[in-house]
Amino acid sequence: MQNEHEMLGEIIKNARMKADITVEDLAAKVGVGERFIYRIENEGKKPSYDILYKLIRELSILPDQIFFPEKQIEDSEMESLVRMLYNCDERSMQIIKATVRAALDSQPKE
Repeated sequence: MQNEHEMLGEIIKNARMKADITVEDLAAKVGVGERFIYRIENEGKKPSYDILYKLIRELSILPDQIFFPEKQIEDSEMESLVRMLYNCDERSMQIIKATVRAALDSQPKE
């Protein structure tokens, strides 16, 4: 069984790769060095709360994946979409709402 730090590194690495973000870009976005990200992902380095918070937000990781890894979370399209929505600013949310309304209005009436 993996220890909690190996699991954390694996979760972060998988989320980063799924988001198609390089180690260099992620490091710049959360304000740490590239080596620090490598150490978290591969060597079990424990980030501070502030860095962990930034990683969770930047990679749209569900906190339960980290804090309750024993729960099996199915990553559906809907969950993925909801996580992305949390990273949208107000303008983007207005665009998304208008797009969804237009899509719903264009559906054939039953």
